[in-house]
Amino acid sequence: MMNHDSQSSFGSLESFLLASPEMLFVADGGGALLRWSDPLSRALGPRLTGGTPLVDLAHPEDRGAVLEAWTRLLETSEPVGFDARCLDAAGGYRPLSCLARRWPDDGTIHGSLREAISASTSVAAELDHEQLLHAVINNIPICLWAIDSKGIFTYHDGLGVEVAGLRRGEHIGKSIFELYSSSDATGGLRRALAGEAVHFTDKGHDIDWENWYLPMRDDAGEVISVIGFTLDVSETKSIERELRVQLERVEQQQQVIRDLSTPIIEVWDGVLTLPMVGMVDTIRTAEVMENLLTRIVETGARFAILDLTGVEVVDTKVASHLISLASAIRLLGAEGIITGIKPTVAQTMVALGLDLTSIVTRANLRAGLKYCIQRAKVDRA
Repeated sequence: MMNHDSQSSFGSLESFLLASPEMLFVADGGGALLRWSDPLSRALGPRLTGGTPLVDLAHPEDRGAVLEAWTRLLETSEPVGFDARCLDAAGGYRPLSCLARRWPDDGTIHGSLREAISASTSVAAELDHEQLLHAVINNIPICLWAIDSKGIFTYHDGLGVEVAGLRRGEHIGKSIFELYSSSDATGGLRRALAGEAVHFTDKGHDIDWENWYLPMRDDAGEVISVIGFTLDVSETKSIERELRVQLERVEQQQQVIRDLSTPIIEVWDGVLTLPMVGMVDTIRTAEVMENLLTRIVETGARFAILDLTGVEVVDTKVASHLISLASAIRLLGAEGIITGIKPTVAQTMVALGLDLTSIVTRANLRAGLKYCIQRAKVDRA
């Protein structure tokens, strides 16, 4: 029969397990589970029954580690820890960490289970802030520095310091305003000391730098220092400059191609000719209109011949633009003549219902030039 003290201890243990928010268990020396807390019951589910050996709930690959740990528990009164994947309520294996200890009075094992921390998380947790900082400043071309409220360097380190041809810590105790009095960066420093976070790029020590100035405040909100990150971006800037040069070269080449594809030729005194060849779209037509009207003003031309001999097809928008071009030429005091209209182009213009009665058209460029010469003679007479 259980005595009063045993009954009291049993009741206290049951109350503790019932109220505990942790995954706790009590097992006998053979590993059979005797009692457990509700969180453990919810985690492992119906497979958790009285007398179930803990090792049977472990993943087959982890059972050896559980048995080894259990043997150590029986040999010592010190806590023993081990990790194992245990079958959970959903039917999968959950990685758990166990810490247990043998109770010397009756030889039972009391333990707790919790979610195991992965190896990657453990490594990250072991790294302190100083190690992380050193990893950054020793592998990235960055200058990390700090100044007090008067502009005196209190920290000066990083691989970028060496890139700039300086020694790490060389500026400590010196005034940043005296060292860089002629630099545009001093304006940003004063803004940072006034409480503004600053980001900009500049050039120093023949290096392109990207800079971040971050004001640090005390409990009262006063700026007591500025932390600076200065990153060497010379390679990136060099690539940007090369790309910009290449882009400008491509734009120049495109302009040459456009000029060659729409050459404006002065074939006679006061007569400009614009022969168009190939595909004519809205963009090209707009360029043609701008260039031709500009040349008419510059040369004072009396006639402008738009030769479409080399154009097989135009869409409705382009056809409308061509008629508008002829009207714009007339507004400048010149006369527009369209020559070499192909049947397909003519059909498009007719289908649009465009009024061509005010525009002179000729079969080919020769006929258009002849018309201009005859009109010029009449005007001089």
